Amino acid sequence: MATCEPPEIDWDPPQPRPGVAGWLDRFVGPGATAAELLWQFGAAFAAAVAVPAYALAAGLNWSTLQLTVSGLIAMDLVGGVVTNATAAGQRWYHRSGQGPKQHLAFAAIHIVQLLLVGWFFRNGDWVFVGVFYAYLMLAVTVVCLSPLYLQRPIAMMSVVGAVFLNEVAFPTVPGMAWFVPVFFVKLLICHLLKEAPVEPQII
Repeated sequence: MATCEPPEIDWDPPQPRPGVAGWLDRFVGPGATAAELLWQFGAAFAAAVAVPAYALAAGLNWSTLQLTVSGLIAMDLVGGVVTNATAAGQRWYHRSGQGPKQHLAFAAIHIVQLLLVGWFFRNGDWVFVGVFYAYLMLAVTVVCLSPLYLQRPIAMMSVVGAVFLNEVAFPTVPGMAWFVPVFFVKLLICHLLKEAPVEPQII
């Protein structure tokens, strides 16, 4: 029977396993449960299929390369939302030694996704890429430098701001309207915010 007692919190992740399994551990977080793995890989697969399928069903006339790239971006971002939100992911990405420098570096490499969208779906709109990359890095910096109790509201506000900016300043690309919201939810909410990694409870 469920109780109202606060759950035990353990911030120390297990050591990554040796070999190929260790690569997975460093990606999803050591000690990920079967349920966590099912949700994150299931979500990634579903997104990789759904976005190209929608483009085909809607008659967007995307090339095979565009369909492939859109599926890969969706897989990374949607899968990343779930992975970074799991207890294993939180424990791993907020372990000892992970601070603002590491979080900024994690965000910085996501210029790749912005470049792919700007190139393949926005006809080389490098202003879009530059504006949202600058916005991302500024938002991550502000959140990291803020007191812990303010980081969540600031990150939430930053995601809302990104959605408004996208709506007002840049025309929506059919089939890719999901990109900016999911991109910023992954990086500013699921990855950057520190949330207690609650252990599975036996009910």
